[in-house]
Amino acid sequence: MAFSNGASLMETDNHKKREGEGEDEEEDPFLAFIEYARSVISPEEDEDPSGSEEGYNGAGWSWIASRILKTCISYSSGVTAAILLSDLSQAWSEQRRVGGSKKRPEIIDQMKRKHRRAKLPNTVTIDSIYEKNFLSLSSVLEAVVVDAHVLPGTNIYMLTLGDYWSSNTIDLYLHRRYYDLVDPPNGILKKAREIFLTGCYLRTAKEGCGSPRLLPTEYLVILLDEDLDDDAILIGAQFCSDSFSSISHAGVKNGVSYSLYARIESITSLEILEQCGGLQRKQITLVDNDGVKLRFLLWNEQVILANLFSVGSMLALDRPYIAIAAESALETSELFCLEYGTATQLYLVPFVQHEEQVCLSSTQNRTQGSKLHAAADPTQGPKVSQVSLPCDSQGSIDFSNYPFQLFVADLHGKMTGISLYGVVRDVFRERETAGVIFLLKLEDSTGSIWAKLHFSQSWSLGRVSVGHTAYISGLTCSKTKQDRFELSWCETDDGASFINLSCLPALVNSSCLHKLSRLSDLSRRRNSMHICRVWIDQVDHCHVTTRFSHAPCGHFVKEMPSGAVQCSFCHCDCDSEVVMRAFYLKLTLADKNTKIFAWCTGQTAMELLQISPDEFYELSEDEQVMYPSSLENERFIVALVNCKRQAVHGSRDSQTPEADAVSWEITRALKCE
Repeated sequence: MAFSNGASLMETDNHKKREGEGEDEEEDPFLAFIEYARSVISPEEDEDPSGSEEGYNGAGWSWIASRILKTCISYSSGVTAAILLSDLSQAWSEQRRVGGSKKRPEIIDQMKRKHRRAKLPNTVTIDSIYEKNFLSLSSVLEAVVVDAHVLPGTNIYMLTLGDYWSSNTIDLYLHRRYYDLVDPPNGILKKAREIFLTGCYLRTAKEGCGSPRLLPTEYLVILLDEDLDDDAILIGAQFCSDSFSSISHAGVKNGVSYSLYARIESITSLEILEQCGGLQRKQITLVDNDGVKLRFLLWNEQVILANLFSVGSMLALDRPYIAIAAESALETSELFCLEYGTATQLYLVPFVQHEEQVCLSSTQNRTQGSKLHAAADPTQGPKVSQVSLPCDSQGSIDFSNYPFQLFVADLHGKMTGISLYGVVRDVFRERETAGVIFLLKLEDSTGSIWAKLHFSQSWSLGRVSVGHTAYISGLTCSKTKQDRFELSWCETDDGASFINLSCLPALVNSSCLHKLSRLSDLSRRRNSMHICRVWIDQVDHCHVTTRFSHAPCGHFVKEMPSGAVQCSFCHCDCDSEVVMRAFYLKLTLADKNTKIFAWCTGQTAMELLQISPDEFYELSEDEQVMYPSSLENERFIVALVNCKRQAVHGSRDSQTPEADAVSWEITRALKCE
């Protein structure tokens, strides 16, 4: 598939180093700290030489990397190893809390042995409710009924609930719409029944009862197991006589009740219908056994019910409300839509992700563990030979909790949850497609690859340019019909993040995440980001101007022949609200041995010049010419990257438009006291 720069979407160069570059191989301090942190927060996993058949249970590489970068963003003035390790340890303890030493109910211990289902994204544990004395309405409880009883002297049903990760139990006042399901002796809501619930209010101990209790919620789903005879009989007897095709206009008009059984094909993101007064809506696409599709619509406060569903699960709907599309002003080609009515009850056969054993590639075997903490014996093999990773109904394997760093050479089809760390070699907008799509070429030590970045409205990642070091999570890799790998990223997907380390304010003042370079090192390692202590030299050669830039992306704008102002990077027309005055600064940096000529813009130029663009613009012409002389010998810590594009056949310019003939960009600067 050809693109506007003449390059294919995926260009994977599976090599260690290109011939002729002659660069010294040095360990990246950021990557080294990730490995060190992993050995600290989950030492029992790092020290297990056997490689358990149950797979790796420690912190995933991408989880640690994301958490470190999140902390760096929070502490913009810089972080220490102690700050990072403290935050990581606390977060990891919360992540893997399983209820302490208290004895959980025996029925849950028995059921836990065959529990293979992954947690839903919003799931909280009962233990965490006790610890925090708080429960949000959007939280999900994946619970097991430990007991069902009537409160003495009342007709109020109470369920005692436990879960697989907690030692505590909690009582739930059952909503009256479910009373017919709990009546003994044949009620389905009985001991050992699994349920999902959300939309719960917490009645705390301070409000009158001896322990926290959950107030009634309408949003409860009963789990069924097709391998259990009673559940299989229920599904066959109650839900297999009706299908989507059996729903008729006359039946709906006459109040016929339907019981339907279908697979969840997709769940849309939350929609806000402005034309309907800001009405909220979520759509769940269902497919029955005949392949017929219908939409199941949730409105306003009902949308949290979607937190209980997962794609691939089977949903049984007893007495759903059926809306006739023509009479409901619904924009759909279908005759009917299903809704969650006052009498509707839901049952779910959850999709259980199969696990696939993934053997570590030669890349992981070569790079596993920090060199600072590697064993002295070079023949020692990897400590974990394989890991178990979730595999969805389409055969795609989720690598979000993969223990080691993934490289370009490791990528193959049907991979999700990928995180990559590397250097941006090119980035531009794809202008011949619908939607807002940018193409970005990322390179690491094993090769380079093109990725499609999808944005809902416009570019939202700040300034990203050639030579910048980036961490991207939430990538998906698939194979095209042309037998090429296709890497894609969508800003709205769960787990998607894009962090530009080169422009991260905390980086230059966080010695645990970088190693100071000399300017003479730049010629030997041109593909790395360098942190250097320098001063401003030869101010008579300093070139300072102000231009207008596009605020969302930080790139300069240009005036078109039509008079419109267009961003040179986003290729969109800009109005006054998103255009701001910015510096374009070229200057000489020096240390004890070397001098280089570099350029910068945006916040970095303001840090170096110690004045805002608007203030500088207000100076007289003579004052503007003389201003750089006041900065001579001022000392800074700066981040430097090589902004020249690699010269490849069919590529565009050899460097970024802003860089002109200057090879080095200053991406961050911090004045030394």
